[in-house]
Amino acid sequence: MNGFALLPAEIAAPTVEFRALAPVLLVLAAACLGILAEAVVPRAHRFLVQVVLLVSSTVVSFGFLIANWRKGIGGPIAMGSIMLDGPTYFIWGSLLVLGLISLLVFAERKLGGGASAFAASAASVPGSVAESEASAARLEHTEVFPLALFALGGMMLFPASSDLITMFIALEVFSLPLYLMSGMARRRRLLSQEAALKYFLLGALSSAFFLFGVALLYAYSGSFDLSAINAAVSGPIYGRGLMLTGMALLGIGLLFKVGVVPFHSWTPDVYMGAPTPVTGFMAICTKFAAVGATLRVFYVAFGGERWNWQPMLAVLAVATMLLGALLGLTQNDIKRTLAYSSIAHAGFILTAIVGANAGTPTGQLTSVGSAMFYLVAYGFATIGSFAIITLVRNAGGEVNSISGWSGLGRKSPWLAGAFAFFMLSFAGIPLTGGFIGKWAVFASAWRGQYAWLVLTAVLLSLVAAYFYLRIVVVMFFGDAAAGVEIGNASAFTLVPVAICVAGVAVLGVAPGPLLDLASTAGTFLR
Repeated sequence: MNGFALLPAEIAAPTVEFRALAPVLLVLAAACLGILAEAVVPRAHRFLVQVVLLVSSTVVSFGFLIANWRKGIGGPIAMGSIMLDGPTYFIWGSLLVLGLISLLVFAERKLGGGASAFAASAASVPGSVAESEASAARLEHTEVFPLALFALGGMMLFPASSDLITMFIALEVFSLPLYLMSGMARRRRLLSQEAALKYFLLGALSSAFFLFGVALLYAYSGSFDLSAINAAVSGPIYGRGLMLTGMALLGIGLLFKVGVVPFHSWTPDVYMGAPTPVTGFMAICTKFAAVGATLRVFYVAFGGERWNWQPMLAVLAVATMLLGALLGLTQNDIKRTLAYSSIAHAGFILTAIVGANAGTPTGQLTSVGSAMFYLVAYGFATIGSFAIITLVRNAGGEVNSISGWSGLGRKSPWLAGAFAFFMLSFAGIPLTGGFIGKWAVFASAWRGQYAWLVLTAVLLSLVAAYFYLRIVVVMFFGDAAAGVEIGNASAFTLVPVAICVAGVAVLGVAPGPLLDLASTAGTFLR
């Protein structure tokens, strides 16, 4: 028998809408060029080349995004594997803006005697001769810039995926660079490598859960497409055990990236051990991408099963807020405190997701829109906080103990004031973006008939406010800690801090335009 007899007479060529995909393709192309630059550009010039690629690619990508939105380009693209709709546009724009701000901190070189936050030779054994020689030669890992761009490109693709195979590929594209960058800290090398190993092992396990869920859902529906899964869920019920188990396993893989209890255990160790610029980047961008993908999966694929998953997510939301608030009270490390703060905020975001398919009267936010607005407000405060953490230093590097921040308000009133402003936003104090964000997600859950969840979230917000206000009190009313100084930073750190202060303030006093945009962009296409 002819070995080719079973092949079809014609195979249709794949169609790719390059204009519509330009925002993602430009970021990934810049990452590839960055890898090429590492091979051909002399070491002395690599830093400048990488920074130019980083800034130009994100700015041009954002320009293409705005142009596509104005032209009304949308719908399924890339042979139906990607859905370009309102949430995709909003999330892509937010990731590009927040990603650029956070990645600028990667380029800081004036702190720590002119060295970057990244190890001179991350592959060397900590304390070895090879590492000492690399540090003495002033080597640096400029490849963190293309790694970060690969991660950003994967994060953009993840929430836009309309089939589970594309979503899984995007998950791995942005996860693998984060595993690498988490182990590249210049100081506390063993802690950094431990954090990277934990993140990798737990991340691989969560990916396995995700992939197993994909297999079960394919067995149930016969398709990887989210809309086809929704049609199978809404049709006659056969093999519901496969569907429910697949949904649960898929949810584990998604909620791990969000940092929801009980899939949160990686968060404190990785936040504390990773280089602080990497922590700031993944603290918001990873969460934004993961929440977007979670919303798309549960609203598009499992909208007909919301009576099954809503109560479970409500329970997880309470557990997440409770653990984040209570364990945050016991922390003495500032990065670890913000890690538990991140866990608590994941619970607040879940309150919006639980409000699925709530009524959407004119002028009111949908659940999707409120979650996206919350993430933008949380993102500005998060990036600004971690950028400031890189500036508080002693002879050993960054000062992460809260006691070391005592009296910081006397040494640098403006910097301490900015950090206090971010803490007040995390706490949800009025006239900050955090207050408007919490109001939006609580209103969404209230309209979704989850008043008890809203009341619980409000009470736990009051509990969490204690450890934010504790840091403010230590900075302004404590005795000045000995040997702690404010590092002489460049514009790569100071400009992101200023932008984040302005972002939190504007969203606190004039949130209307972004609220309207989030509400308009809050509907998924199927």
